[in-house]
Amino acid sequence: MTQPLASSLSDSGNALLIRGAEILVTMDTTRLEIRGGSILLQGNTIARIGSDAEVAQWVAGAAGRSPDRTIDASGCVILPGLINCHHHLFQSLTRTIGTAQGRSLFEWLQLLYPVWAEMDPDAVYVSAKTTLAELALSGATTVSDHLYLFPNGVRLDDEIRAATELGVRFHATRGSMSLGESKGGLPPDRIVQSDETILNDCQRVIEAFHDPRRNAMLRIGLAPCSPFSVTEDLMRETSRLSRSHRAVGLHTHLAETLEETRFCLQKFGQRPLDYAESVGWLEARSWFAHMVHIEAAEIERIARAGAGVCHCPTSNMILGSGIAPVRRMLDRGVHVALGVDGSASNGGNQMLGEVRQTMLLQRVVEQEPTAKGLSARTALELATRGGAAVLGRDDIGVLEPGKAADLVAFRVDDLEHAGSLFDPVAALVTCAPTRAWLSVINGRVVVENGNLVGVDLRSLVDLHNRFAETMLRRARLA
Repeated sequence: MTQPLASSLSDSGNALLIRGAEILVTMDTTRLEIRGGSILLQGNTIARIGSDAEVAQWVAGAAGRSPDRTIDASGCVILPGLINCHHHLFQSLTRTIGTAQGRSLFEWLQLLYPVWAEMDPDAVYVSAKTTLAELALSGATTVSDHLYLFPNGVRLDDEIRAATELGVRFHATRGSMSLGESKGGLPPDRIVQSDETILNDCQRVIEAFHDPRRNAMLRIGLAPCSPFSVTEDLMRETSRLSRSHRAVGLHTHLAETLEETRFCLQKFGQRPLDYAESVGWLEARSWFAHMVHIEAAEIERIARAGAGVCHCPTSNMILGSGIAPVRRMLDRGVHVALGVDGSASNGGNQMLGEVRQTMLLQRVVEQEPTAKGLSARTALELATRGGAAVLGRDDIGVLEPGKAADLVAFRVDDLEHAGSLFDPVAALVTCAPTRAWLSVINGRVVVENGNLVGVDLRSLVDLHNRFAETMLRRARLA
C-alpha cells in the first residue's frame, strides 16, 4: 500500500476520515477495489487509503490528533469524483425547446439562437448555479463548461462566480462565435463578436482567473464554438494564444453531425478533422466534443496527436446526430471522456446517467457486446481517469495518496439497487442512476445525505424559472 504524504494528522489541514464503504474504487493503475474501505483526507489532498483496519491502525499510531470528523459510509460505493468534460450551463434555461419535434442540430440551433440572445449576466449566473447543483448531486466534482454566447453584457465571470460559490472544481472555457450569417456562418449576425473582441477577452480571463497549479480549483480554456460559427483566423489565433500559457486547453465541437461534415467540405474543401489540423488544433492540449462522424484513419491521427474526445451520448441521441465510435477510439489509444452537454440537448444534468448511456450505446453499435462493447467499469473509467486525461490533469480522477481530495459516494443498499450486491460497482451503471449520497470536493463536503450543503434549492429553482420565462417572452416563444 502506498505510504501517505503526511507523517501525522497534525502536519497539514483538517482531517476527514470516511470509513466502512461497501467498496472503495480507487481507479489507480492496478484498478484496486477495497471491500470495507476507508479513505483519509487531509486538507485538500488524500493522505491514506486502505481497508478499515489498515487506516484505523495508521490513525491510531499517528502522533498528534485524531481526525476532525469521521463519516460512516456503510452501504456505499466510493468513487473518484466524476468529471464532466463538456457542458453549456446556460442551456438549462431552455430545456425541451425544439428537442420534442425531432429537429437536427442546425435546425435546433436556429430555433434557439434568438432565445439565447435574450440572456443577461444574472440569467447566466443563476442558470450556472442551478445546473452545477444538479451536476453535483449526480456525482460530478469537476465540470468543464463551454460558454460561447455573450449578449447583453454577459461575461465568463458570471458562471465562474456560481462555480466558486458552490465549490465545484471548474474548467471554464471562453467560447466564441464570430462567423455570422452574412459571412456564411450559421448564427445570426447580432449574436457574434469580432475576432479582436474575442481574443482580447480571452487574454483577460486567462490573466484574471487561470490557475495552472496542481489541485487548481479553476482553470481557463479557449473554445471557439464550431467550424460553422467562427473564422479560420480566430481558430489559428486562439491556438497561438493557448500555447503561450501553461495548462490553457483548446476545446471545440467537431464532427458532430453529417451537416457539419457537408459544411466543412463546401466551405473549406476538407473534412472537419482535416480542417482542425490545418488551423493548428490537432495536438495534445485540444479536446473535441462529440466526434461522431469520423473514419478509422482519423481515429489513428487523433491518437497519435494525443488529443482528447468528449463523448456526449444523450445529446447525440436527442438530436439524432449518431453514435460516436467510442470502443474503437479506446482500442486505438485515444483519450476519451464523457460530457452531459447542455441540458437543452439533453433534458437533464445527470453525470452518472451519461456513464450508463455510454455503456448501453456502445453495446448497441458494436453488435458484439461481450467482445467489443463497454463494461460498466470501463464506462466509469471514462468519467474519472478518462476525464482527467482529456483535461490534462494528473491530480484528479484517481483515489490515491497525494491526489486531490475529490470523491463521491453512492448508496447501494437502497431500493434502486436491491438484489445487486453481487457486484455493487457495476450496479451503479446497470441500475437506474441515483443521487450522490456524499460528495467531497477539494476536501470540502459539498453533498451530504443526498443534499447540497448550504444551498436553498427551492429558491434557486424558482428564480431560475423566472429568468427562463422572461427570456421566452422576450423571444416571443411564450
